[in-house]
Parts: sequence; structure tokens; C-alpha cells
Amino acid sequence: MDALDIARWQFGVTTVYHFLFVPLTIGLSLLVAILQTAWHRTGDDRYLKLTKFYGKLFLINFAMGIVTGIVQEFQFGMNWSDYSRFVGDIFGVPLAIEALLAFFLESTFLGLWIFGWGRLPKALHLATIWLASFGSIISAWFILAANSWMQNPVGYRINPDTGRAELTDFIAVLTNKVTLITFPHTLAGCFMVAGALVLAVAIWHLVRHPDGPDTPAFRTATKLGAWTTLLATAAVIGTGDIQGKIMTQVQPMKMAAAEALYTTESPASFSVVTVGTLDGSREIWTLKIPYLLSWLSTGDPTGEVQGINDLQAQYAAQYGPGSYTPIIPVTYWSFRFMIGFGLATAAIALWALWATRRGRTPTGRWLLRASLTLPVLPLLANTFGWIFTEMGRQPWIVFGEMLTRDGVSRSVSLTEVLTSFTAFTLTYATLAVIEVKLLIRYARNGLPDLTDPPPPDDTDDTTTDRPLAATH
Repeated sequence: MDALDIARWQFGVTTVYHFLFVPLTIGLSLLVAILQTAWHRTGDDRYLKLTKFYGKLFLINFAMGIVTGIVQEFQFGMNWSDYSRFVGDIFGVPLAIEALLAFFLESTFLGLWIFGWGRLPKALHLATIWLASFGSIISAWFILAANSWMQNPVGYRINPDTGRAELTDFIAVLTNKVTLITFPHTLAGCFMVAGALVLAVAIWHLVRHPDGPDTPAFRTATKLGAWTTLLATAAVIGTGDIQGKIMTQVQPMKMAAAEALYTTESPASFSVVTVGTLDGSREIWTLKIPYLLSWLSTGDPTGEVQGINDLQAQYAAQYGPGSYTPIIPVTYWSFRFMIGFGLATAAIALWALWATRRGRTPTGRWLLRASLTLPVLPLLANTFGWIFTEMGRQPWIVFGEMLTRDGVSRSVSLTEVLTSFTAFTLTYATLAVIEVKLLIRYARNGLPDLTDPPPPDDTDDTTTDRPLAATH
């Protein structure tokens, strides 16, 4: 292994670890806002308890996400300086706007939400969590726009004097057709993760304490989590179908690698399971569904899907000698793990809905065991989805413009990058233990007692300097 290999591993570990927090932050912020809205409209204390309960889990996750996100951005200057030099004029713009606009919107109003309990009028306090949620969603747009440019470069030109990519149309970058479909697909995955967590915690309390005082509240959380998970799964499938067709247009090699399709076929069959050689160069046995791959790729059940061998020859003629094929086993199995873990999540959510139908309280231990996997399954689906997206683009770091090997920092030695990789990995492992322990501890505690005063009504005089307890 050389510095390039370790740099790729380090960025991969950093990115995957950071993205464990991103979908939960985005999805849970909106669900907390919905719960607080329900309390604001009905005055029912169970919604207030659920707001504070899941709000605390959301804040723990948000804090960890900030730390890992900052480290991730440092990677560009540390190990990928040649890449940063090449795309900095383009890649830096959406990231800068994300930090200056979306992140500050999110963090500022989240701070007001945290410290505004009992100090801000109810309606104003409710608006802060909605604005914080909106900030997190907008943040995703700018980050995905930057990533989508790497998948399908648009709105730029290559300066022949400097050899750098220069931005010519920022709107084209923001409205890249890859961004337009990746954004809703990613958001749907975020809500699947958040809904699964809400559902898992609620089911755990219902099964463990079926006659507890908070049973009605956790039944509400169960339905919210289950329906969120199921609707998000439907959105993931719908947007994923469109994304697959766009991917076939802009990165046909990625689709071919996802299916281990070596020769061009028309019609093309979808491989449910394929066993191949260890290097992924040849299939040994396969189970296929006729016409399905053609439909997924082109919208036509008899459409032509280009194969790996034909695309390799085409790219070699276009870009020069070399291998332009990603690691086939990685792309093939990550694509299927993404689908499998997502469908398993939806199945458990449907099971939970059935178990709580018509006022029933679930008591089955098998449902409890299945529900305990819910916080992990959609995270794995999201993670393998991103592994497929990034590994399927290889060997390109910017498709058609820059190879990954050309983007690494030339001045960073193997020892230096190996040292930082080891330090980051150990630090992240420690943070992961802390995160999981905190989430489990507060999830087990159950709903909070409403001993603290609720936020004042909109008509309250919030300018008084009387003690907070005295105002109520």
C-alpha cells in the first residue's frame, strides 16, 4: 500500500463515520418539530414529553456530527491538495455557502430552541426548531451539489494556462440533474433512519412496560416512527428508480458494475445474486430476472445496457490506456446490501404497525428483538448506498476530468498519512462508544417528567426580570 491507498481509506472512514450522524440529524430534527407542533396545537402533554425526549437524542447526535464534519473538510487540504487545487474554484463555492448560510441558520436557531424553553413565547420557540430543521435540509442541498459535480461535472471550463477547473455557471451546478434526484433520494434515506430510531425506542418501552404511564405516548411515537419509515422507504424506491436511469446516462460504467454486466445486453436481466471470481472479472453462477435491468436503466424493458468490457474499451480509446473499471465485487454487493437493509427496515416497520393495530400493545419478544436492529439497518442501507456511489465512480475523482490517483497530495508521505489515519480511526472508535452509550442511556430513561415550566404563551410578558418560576 502507498500513500494514495491510505489516503483513500482515511477519507472513506472519515466520510462513512460522519454520515452515520447526518441522516439522523436531518430526519430527527423534522420529527421533533412535528411533535412540538402537535403539542402547540393540542396542548397534549404527551407530545411535549416526546418532543423533549427525542429532542435530547437529536442533540446528542447533532453534537457528534459537528465534530466529525469539521475533520472531514480538513481532509481536502491534508491528503487531497492536488484535487483541491483543481476543483477549488467550483467545489469551494457550495461548501462555503453551506457553512455561512445553512449551517449558521441551523446552529443559531437550534441554540435558541435549546435555551428558549420557558423563555420564548410558544409560537416563536416552535419556529426555532422548524428553522433549524430547514437549515439542516438546505445544508444537505449544497453539499450534495458539490458531490454531484464530481459525478457529473457541469457549469465549468478548464483553464488551459492553469490546468484548473473554473466555475462558469453556478446555477448549473446547483441544478445539476444528478443533484436534483440525489437530494430527495438522500432526504428520504434520512427520514428512514430517523423514523426507525423513533420506532425502535418506542417499541422497546412498549414491550418492556406495556402498562406503564407513558404507554399512550409511546404508542403515538410507534405510529409516527413506523409511518415515517414506510413513507420514506416508498420515497427511496421511487427516487432511486429515477436516480438509476440518470446514473446510466452520466455514468454507464457504474450501472454495469452494479450488475456485474460484462457484455452489452438488450434486453438486460437484473442479477439478484451472482457468484463470480474473486477479482470480479467473470461470473460463475447467477440468478437473474429477465428485462428488469433494462427497465431500471432506461425505462424500456427491452432497452440496451452497456457492459463493462465495451465501456472499458470505449474509455481507453477516449481517455488513454488504463483501467476504468471499479472494483466489481464492492459495487455489486454494496448495491444489494443497500437494497436489502432498506427493505428489511420497512418490513419491521410494517410488523410494528400490525402489532399496534386497533389499540393493541405489542408484547412479543421477537418484535422487540427485530426492533433493536432498526437503528442500525437503515444506517447500513445509507452507508452502503454511499459506498456504491463513490466506489462506483472509480477510478475517477471527478468523472471524465481527474483520476483519483492524480488528486492526492504529493508532499504527504506514507508515514504521515498512516499516522493520521490511525489517530483518526482510534478517535472515532472512542467517540462511537461515547455516542452509543449516551443514546442508550437517555433512551432507556424514558419520557421526562414535566417539572420544568412550559414555554410561556404568546401573550406573556417575556421582558420581565422576575424569576422564571414566578412567571407561571
